[in-house]
Amino acid sequence: MTRTEQPTGTAREETTSCGCDDSGCPGSGAEVPETPRERVNRRWNEILQETRVTQTGVQILFGFLLSVVFTPTFRQLEALDRGIYVTTVVLGAAATASLIAPVSIHRFLSGQRMKDEVVEAAGRLMMWGMVLLALTIGCTLLLILRFVIPGVFAEVLVGAVMVWFGLCWYALPWGLRRRAARRSGTREA
Repeated sequence: MTRTEQPTGTAREETTSCGCDDSGCPGSGAEVPETPRERVNRRWNEILQETRVTQTGVQILFGFLLSVVFTPTFRQLEALDRGIYVTTVVLGAAATASLIAPVSIHRFLSGQRMKDEVVEAAGRLMMWGMVLLALTIGCTLLLILRFVIPGVFAEVLVGAVMVWFGLCWYALPWGLRRRAARRSGTREA
């Protein structure tokens, strides 16, 4: 954890190299409290960085999905595969909307002194966007693998990949958060 002196002479906390906030970074030593304004500004900057990463991925995937319908092979798809395609495109559009929404919210509410609300809404939209993105990737993978690998093996592979997404994107952060909460609870006792 690093500290930076402010012009007013108060110390403020910056995020650690792992990007954790002050509430649960593994290995953090003495914590220097942030002001509420510093915390909301830091959280907003973190959301902007996360949005940049996810927007690029979802936009590339969505562009790929939109182009598939114009290929000659698309006409050969069975009804089930066309249904998977439509579901995938709808999920991709919803993921795109959720992951770009923080920018729109910020633009509309800029200068309204609502940064706390903007950060909270943006964080929730990012979480929903990540769920929708994982589902979009799963459906895309299902569509491709059903075309390449006939039979149930495609569904098994997609199921395994989705379990991996669940572990990496949700179970691991949840477990780390619980461990940090237990550790901070034992420190306070």
